[in-house]
Amino acid sequence: MLVSTPRHILVLTLALTLPRIMAGLSLGQERVSTEFKVIDRPPAELGIHHYPANRPPLLPSPLVKLPVGAVRAEGWLKTQLELEADGFIGHLHELSRFLAPEGNAWLDPHGEGDRSFWEEVPYWLKGYGDLAYLLERPEMIAEARRWIEPTLQGQREDGWLGPRRNLEMINSPRGKKPDVWPNMIMLHVLQSYYEYTQDQRVIEAMRRYFQWELRQPDEDFLLPYWQAMRASDNLVSVYWLYNLTGDKFLLELAEKIHRCGARWDQGVINWHGVNIAQGFRAPGIFYQQAGDLKLLQRAYDNYREVRERYGQVPGGLYGADENCRPGYSDPRQAAETCAMVEMMYSCELLVRVSGDPLWADRCEDVAFNSLPASMTPDLKALRYLTSPNLAVSDASSKAPGVQNSGPMFLFDPYGHRCCQHNVSHGWPYFTEHLWMAAPGDGLAAVLYAPSRVKARVGQKGVEIQISEKTLYPFDGTIELNMQTPEPVEFPLYLRIPTWCRAAEVKVHSGKHDEAFQYNASQGGHWIVLRRIWQSGDGVTLQLKREVTITRWERNQNSISVNYGPLTFALKFNERYVRHGGTDKWPAWEIYPENEWNYGLVIDWENPEGSFAVVSRPWDGVSQPFTPEAAPIVIKAKGQKIPQWKLDEFGLVAPLQPSPARGEGPVVDLDLIPMGCGRLRISAFPVIGEGSDAVIWKEPRKPPHQASHCFSGDTVAALSDGLEPKHSFDQDIPRFTWWPHRGSEEWVTYEFDAPRAVSRVAVYWYDDTGHGQCRVPEQCRVEWWDGENWQPVRPQAQCGVEKNQYNELVFDPVKTTRLRLLVKLQPGFSAGILEWKVE
Repeated sequence: MLVSTPRHILVLTLALTLPRIMAGLSLGQERVSTEFKVIDRPPAELGIHHYPANRPPLLPSPLVKLPVGAVRAEGWLKTQLELEADGFIGHLHELSRFLAPEGNAWLDPHGEGDRSFWEEVPYWLKGYGDLAYLLERPEMIAEARRWIEPTLQGQREDGWLGPRRNLEMINSPRGKKPDVWPNMIMLHVLQSYYEYTQDQRVIEAMRRYFQWELRQPDEDFLLPYWQAMRASDNLVSVYWLYNLTGDKFLLELAEKIHRCGARWDQGVINWHGVNIAQGFRAPGIFYQQAGDLKLLQRAYDNYREVRERYGQVPGGLYGADENCRPGYSDPRQAAETCAMVEMMYSCELLVRVSGDPLWADRCEDVAFNSLPASMTPDLKALRYLTSPNLAVSDASSKAPGVQNSGPMFLFDPYGHRCCQHNVSHGWPYFTEHLWMAAPGDGLAAVLYAPSRVKARVGQKGVEIQISEKTLYPFDGTIELNMQTPEPVEFPLYLRIPTWCRAAEVKVHSGKHDEAFQYNASQGGHWIVLRRIWQSGDGVTLQLKREVTITRWERNQNSISVNYGPLTFALKFNERYVRHGGTDKWPAWEIYPENEWNYGLVIDWENPEGSFAVVSRPWDGVSQPFTPEAAPIVIKAKGQKIPQWKLDEFGLVAPLQPSPARGEGPVVDLDLIPMGCGRLRISAFPVIGEGSDAVIWKEPRKPPHQASHCFSGDTVAALSDGLEPKHSFDQDIPRFTWWPHRGSEEWVTYEFDAPRAVSRVAVYWYDDTGHGQCRVPEQCRVEWWDGENWQPVRPQAQCGVEKNQYNELVFDPVKTTRLRLLVKLQPGFSAGILEWKVE
């Protein structure tokens, strides 16, 4: 079972008429004053007139983001912003070497400097500035402006913005060419600054810069790598300016960006985790101009392909602990913190473009279940990687279990470079997208959290304020209170999440209350309430939550437990251990103080009845994302799987098939929202009985050593039992000697005890047409006599044919080790997909 699939891309209105909805409801004899509808998508053709919606020829906007500051966080969400401002993000200019002023090209009025000129400054400023505006902290606003002013004041005559060194960052056959990727981020900084200040210099600076982009030859524009993969960031800014100015040249530039950028409209073309989070949406963004529904559908398809191949896990993401790798899709695989916030932003953009509430669900999935666990509860440190199944978060390198080596799981305010700076925009952007302008000059509640919004609505553009009181996502009740200087008629759109099949809406006014029911086999709609609203009117939306189980069939039939928008994980007693940093800004390792290797006991005749939901007291303001403060606990039953342990890398060993054979008594388990646990098991094995229950095997160290192994590959692939389909099989792990080329290399096969062997079979890895690995020039086999390596007899060469097993039969030897020795082809490396010994 996987994530939801979009029903249709076309704007389909499921207009449930008022008499039909009201059937069976008792409202006395009073006139019903609220028009109630359930629709699939906001009817963009009705138009949005008080905010910069899409201008023709762009397609009409289903939703439009409100200016920065129109939406203010309250309750627990405001707490996240305040913790962010008081934590490492708000003080990163004091902590990060990339934000040091000496030699910083972003601070230089002429863009000169060699110490910091690339993505780090705008990454941080993208969230820091918005955080300052949302909290209205004068000292932070002044700090943001200190970094923004040099970009505005130092623009070159030809229109180039930012550090001069980026003009010659890309090597090409035609010489050094520009890298505009850092500027794509800075453009977002400038957009927010303009929305908050109305500083007209931003409009002119962006206009001149985009004219510079348009003048660049196609063959020199958006050259690989980063700027090509993330070109839709550039496109978003072009449309933002076009909707404000109507400059026709911007449409020409948009076509050029689509033409020259990475072609995500042709599928998932890159498997770097953050590139996926930013790039998959690209065709959906250009859809606004091209008008081809296939482009919007491609964004859905890209997302689906990534989740199906590497995202059969809870938390809204996928295993890309730098890149997605064939054979590495277990829930122990991790996601970068960068990927979390970029995925949230992509979903926020796509809900604006499509009007499909599904993208809001996907944003909340990441925001509630993944993002909180990437930082310490006080938001004073973060880690680079976070996994759905993670039992230890320490400083040790876990490569190649995860692709990146180094202390990727250490909570460190000083390290992790890109994520350290880029995480800043996660909660601010989430806040800004809670409410959006909607067709018919209405207002839409898109994401749910305690907040207040000021916006212009109705034909005359009356400015109203709506206060939203809710404990969501820890409760299903949302209360809205309207304040307006005069009666005003407009539609209010309320998102019904895809997980919600039943809801009740009550409209409160001075004259009478009205109640409406929503029932569907699957959620994922908008409720539209249209009436003449007056001050003091209120709306109560009650979303019915149910315990549900997601089965991850492609991940060993493991399951996850959900309640509303939250997914639940085993509660750990987390022990924090100081590991460096400073007294003010410490770094932390986290270790478990309880056993974690449990499978869940499920009554499959009544699966949801296997759990009991317990709400705990909470003020709605204090930090909820900790094991101790979790506002909801789900009581479950479990049994230990003693063979399920940490592996040699210190990672949770990969899942094995469910149902699994448990041992010992069935015990009570506490499950908490997975965003509350920095350590968590959220993809569970299922306990079985009888002959169908699989007895798991304990993890063991791979019986191999090698002269070299590429950090992204593993010696474990040599004997993992996975059969290659061909020599370029990308669906299973591999071993390679990359980047060694033309050299002599070796790999061993070691046995627990002496054994007689007389045959080997080797399946070589070869990526002809894609990379630089080829079958080796030659290969021979040796055995260990206890003191020395000896050639096997007969001393025939092992075959080096691709797309098949290469067998070598020799006189039997009794040994504890075999060795393959290879000579790589000149200029090429080599690898192995499987090595069998008999």
